[in-house]
Amino acid sequence: MSLLDTRRAQMFPTLSDFQIDQARRFAVGEPRVFAPGEGVFDLGSRHVAAWLVLEGTLAIMRREPLGEEVMIAILTRGQFSGEVGQLTGAAALAFGRAGPEGCTAVCFDSAHLRALLIGSAEVGEIVMRALILRRVGLIEAGAGPLLLGVAGAPTIVRLQGLLTRNGFPNHLVDVDGPEGQELLHRIGLGHQDLPLVICPGGQVLKNPTDAEIGLCLGLTPELDPDKLYDVAIVGAGPAGLAAAVYAASEGLSVMVIDSRAVGGQAGASARIENYLGFPTGISGQALAGRAFTQAMKFGAEIALPLDVVRLDCPDGDEPLRLHLGSGSVLHSRTLVIASGARYRRPDIANLDGFEGNGISYWASPIEARLCKGEEIGLVGAGNSAGQAAVFLAPFVKTLHLVIRGTDLRSSMSRYLVDRIEALPNVELHTRTEIVGLDGDIAQGLSGAQFRHRDTGSTHTCPLRHVFLFIGAEPNTGWLDGCVDLDEKGFVRTGAPRGGHPVPSLETSRRRVFAIGDVRTGSTKRVAAAVGDGAGVVAQIHAALGAATTQA
Repeated sequence: MSLLDTRRAQMFPTLSDFQIDQARRFAVGEPRVFAPGEGVFDLGSRHVAAWLVLEGTLAIMRREPLGEEVMIAILTRGQFSGEVGQLTGAAALAFGRAGPEGCTAVCFDSAHLRALLIGSAEVGEIVMRALILRRVGLIEAGAGPLLLGVAGAPTIVRLQGLLTRNGFPNHLVDVDGPEGQELLHRIGLGHQDLPLVICPGGQVLKNPTDAEIGLCLGLTPELDPDKLYDVAIVGAGPAGLAAAVYAASEGLSVMVIDSRAVGGQAGASARIENYLGFPTGISGQALAGRAFTQAMKFGAEIALPLDVVRLDCPDGDEPLRLHLGSGSVLHSRTLVIASGARYRRPDIANLDGFEGNGISYWASPIEARLCKGEEIGLVGAGNSAGQAAVFLAPFVKTLHLVIRGTDLRSSMSRYLVDRIEALPNVELHTRTEIVGLDGDIAQGLSGAQFRHRDTGSTHTCPLRHVFLFIGAEPNTGWLDGCVDLDEKGFVRTGAPRGGHPVPSLETSRRRVFAIGDVRTGSTKRVAAAVGDGAGVVAQIHAALGAATTQA
């Protein structure tokens, strides 16, 4: 049973006359009248407004890969269109058409929609819940961009991972199936062009980069080179998203930039069970998705996937300049470094050739489906490794858990150790490391060479998939010497500057702060990162106030 069947009343609620009057105070202009069958908004268009129906009906529809139109809902008086994409200007995943009796409706662009969500607690809660549930329903239905390629191929897995981790609906069509063959013929392209991404508006991308997909889907906003932000946040993990929520909710203009997806490393966690307030646990992706939506609600702008390649730190109170991979330059009065850490790569000679082709640094449902019923390897002894092992074990024949130490208890939470010990198909290899990989680029990974650290003995384990959770290194190369780092590359904060005390989260450079895993001495926990994100906002206000006073 689909979400549309079980929660339709919450997905498509009907506002009372009183609630309609409340909502109309936040609308853009006067009601607009649409003729029968007239288009209200188009599939794939960006910056599409939400519409509240006052009279008549509004049909909301999506389009299947081969062109068939599918009805999602027919909206009547008191019902409204839109999903969370309306908060950011992302490409519309559905289209709206006035019903046979026409339609009269009022419009809410993204700014006015956010004003409604914040300004009317009662109506805002109803609308926000509906927008979130509709996005979940679109994910469930496989709406959004169509991916055409070989199922399980590294390039397809990369694209699926990008969209899924950003909570963007997508639908995979295997080119080896009849539907895939027909689609490829209709488009007029060949296997050499795969994988293809067909955006909601009909644009066809051939083997696109992450940046090209971001632009096509509206994940990457159109940046105004003349705009000066109060706060730029680099990194959309728990720390960065927390800072965005608190800063934007207090009226600061905020831009968040991340090179890949919301959630950071925590976003790849299959289930976090020791985060305060979630007794049944929550996936890292779900937690990040909620924070992402919350930040958008308060007006934070979020650009994905977009690299920051260099930071310029001018003297005095001139704006900080972030040079982006797109060639643009972002200007901000303050900067929050929340870029976290990169996955650590072991020193294995032929590792590069198998990354994304048997070697993975995260475990999502996409990877779980790929290794169903097979023997897999998982390297690591921390909580991330434990969460991945617990998540993957039910899917696979045998999970070989490889650790360098003598047991798990010294580095992993007790609840995870107990759960792993209860899994009948997990084989623990202590004092062991992987020293080589077998296979080829065309066929992928076929095995891994295990070596015992004490005896030096080696053996080959036939594995098609190996998951690496061996820690991380600070992602600080883009700082280009602007702030002081410790000997491991983490950002120093709170050190006295010129004999004067410095706020605990401020770096060696005024108006530049660091939070979360990237900060020297930080506790590597989601809750600690969120605490940093909340705490830094007061220090940002103080820095902005000091700059204003000096000016």
